[in-house]
Amino acid sequence: MNASTESALLLAAERQARYAAVRSHSVALAAPLSAEDQCIQSMPDASPTKWHLAHTSWFFETLLLKPHGAGYRTPDPAYATLFNSYYEQLGPRHPRPQRGLITRPDLAEVHAYRAHVDAAMEALLAAPLEAELAFLVELGLHHEQQHQELLQTDILHAMSMNPLRPAALPQAPRATEAGQPFAWIEQAGGEAWIGHAGPGFAYDNEGPRHPVWLQPYRLGNRLVTQGEYQAFIADGGYRRAAFWLSDGWATVQAQGWTAPAYWLPEGADGQPEGIYTLRGVEAFRPEAPVLHLSFYEAAAYAEWAGARLPTEAEWEAAATGPQAAALHQLHGVAWQWTRSSYDPYPGYRPWAGAVGEYNGKFMVSQLVLRGSSLATPPGHARDSYRNFFPPAARWQFSGLRLAQDA
Repeated sequence: MNASTESALLLAAERQARYAAVRSHSVALAAPLSAEDQCIQSMPDASPTKWHLAHTSWFFETLLLKPHGAGYRTPDPAYATLFNSYYEQLGPRHPRPQRGLITRPDLAEVHAYRAHVDAAMEALLAAPLEAELAFLVELGLHHEQQHQELLQTDILHAMSMNPLRPAALPQAPRATEAGQPFAWIEQAGGEAWIGHAGPGFAYDNEGPRHPVWLQPYRLGNRLVTQGEYQAFIADGGYRRAAFWLSDGWATVQAQGWTAPAYWLPEGADGQPEGIYTLRGVEAFRPEAPVLHLSFYEAAAYAEWAGARLPTEAEWEAAATGPQAAALHQLHGVAWQWTRSSYDPYPGYRPWAGAVGEYNGKFMVSQLVLRGSSLATPPGHARDSYRNFFPPAARWQFSGLRLAQDA
């Protein structure tokens, strides 16, 4: 065996191991949930756990196995429609708001579907891959990691509707406290480069890398806490229109918001009686980061605090700049709202083919969040990562970091 062949086989073995690790993590995340838990859909923006497990298999089947797997046959041709999400080029789809109505195939059949796909993928990955196929495998794994986070946020929303307030995922991580007093970290501004610089995987919306010009600014050294946000509530934050963007104030009135999502009603001491989490109801923790805020709530709090939200360029320049070590909770706690619309970078072009529908077509009516959350799988976070949601969304693990002009 020559050196190049040995290197190619080693790379194939590493890719097989990574594939197995990511796929098994999805199953492990869902393991505490019953079959009934995994079938429910609590709102159109969320999906059932069972659907996440099936859709991520559909992705590998559709983009890799059907066109490139020798002799591959699907267990059921109907899966092509049932588990397509939004890919127009890949055929018709079951309506997203009706995913909770898919009681068949049952959970056992979905797990059998995953095993069927995994066996075929194992065979495909056993040999060295051309660059195009290697990219699709890596894309599929990052796609599955996105759904691992959505699986958690979606089941949290569903379980929050249950008056028993069960612990959906008792082993889920808790948001860690920064353990730092609040301080402003000065940023010099000037020319900064943002966007993925490599090496490694990135989504198409993270590039091209390009220069931006920033005025001097400052960022909070940590995320806003539950206690700090409670002070905003106590000062009439949800009753005073002056702090809110017009659409945000209309949403507060229409939805009856009085606190972040999953906060229980206030007790006699003016603090919430608890906060519903994946681990069940937990005590209010003044030093813990506030989570499950919409963009509207984050912007209103910043206005009340005499500050603003950072732009995504400010966030990335600070996270990769000389003062990065002074910024706590950049990753692994909460996605952080920015003031930036989800727009294409200069020179952006979506990927060719069906995967070009992955990001670009959503570049309207969305705001960018940066960082990563406690539900983000290990190895999935990057400083250049551009998450995006509409401004009223708050079922994600979303929080905020303050900014000011210097």
